[in-house]
Parts: sequence; structure tokens; C-alpha cells
Amino acid sequence: MDAEGRYRLTLMMGDRQVMRGWWRDETAARKQIPVWVRDWGIEGAVITLVDTATGTVIHRWPDET
Repeated sequence: MDAEGRYRLTLMMGDRQVMRGWWRDETAARKQIPVWVRDWGIEGAVITLVDTATGTVIHRWPDET
């Protein structure tokens, strides 16, 4: 787990990390996803929410479908 919090949100543009944030609470972290998508969800952006305690990707935008 990251010292800053268990849930990490990361914004990538290509192979470059542009921004990241941590939250101790999953609900609070999930509430940031639509904010980040609204503000930085441009073509080429990938926004990922990860549970750093388990390494599980909780959410990825755009969806991996």
C-alpha cells in the first residue's frame, strides 16, 4: 500500500504519467473518476483506479472493452 493511501488514481498520456492522487477511502477515490474524466478525459488519456494493497485495477477509463 502507498503511504499516501490505499487507492491510487493515475492519469497517463501515452507512456507518460501526468498526474496521480491517493485516497484512503475507496468511495472517495471513485467519486474523483468522473471529475478527472471531465477535466482530463481527452483522446489518448487513460485514467486508472488501483487498490494498491491488492494490486487490483478497480476502474479504467476508457473501458478496456
